[in-house]
Amino acid sequence: MWIVFLFEIKYGFNFNDYSIYPRRIESLSGVLASPFLHSDVSHITNNTLSFFVLMTLVRFFYRKNYLKIFLLAILLSGLLTWIIARPAYHLGMSGVIYVLASFIISKSFFSKQYNLIALAFVVIFIYGSMIWYVFPVDTNISWEGHLSGLISGVILSFFFKNEAVKPKVAPLMPHQNLFLEHFNDDGKFIANLPFLDEDGNLIITVSDEEE
Repeated sequence: MWIVFLFEIKYGFNFNDYSIYPRRIESLSGVLASPFLHSDVSHITNNTLSFFVLMTLVRFFYRKNYLKIFLLAILLSGLLTWIIARPAYHLGMSGVIYVLASFIISKSFFSKQYNLIALAFVVIFIYGSMIWYVFPVDTNISWEGHLSGLISGVILSFFFKNEAVKPKVAPLMPHQNLFLEHFNDDGKFIANLPFLDEDGNLIITVSDEEE
């Protein structure tokens, strides 16, 4: 999106007409283009940081499907904006940002994974104030795009399975395996087995007389 924005500034172009204009058939291409178009420096700067943070979280916790989530976020939020929004040009990455935030939160609470639930609370803490902008509190912003993103994120959360981030378990060292062999399946210690080091040398033996 920065490439497009800087191109507009350098060569004096304005691509706003290629964004979403609701219920115009010729504007359907804006569903794909609008996330990469921004009105000014403040607009693109605010969206850049939020998009980077949320997309990084999705990339980490849903690494198998993050590209699908991103592309569907563009399509669903854009199409819904095209259907429900008021007649005006709607542009910017904020709709996709709302998709990512609502996807993370709803998907996390539907899961039973503590790490994802913790992630949801982090997102709520950082971006919870965004909820007000799905209402028409400011006619200069596309609250319809935000609402479309919120709804789209919830919808997407039903179509992707949770991907648990499992910690890597290091293989046991030889002496650790030898130690565990002195316990039976019930976890009880078996005293009459010899303790061997990793080279097979006898360390301790417990005789029947000592018992």
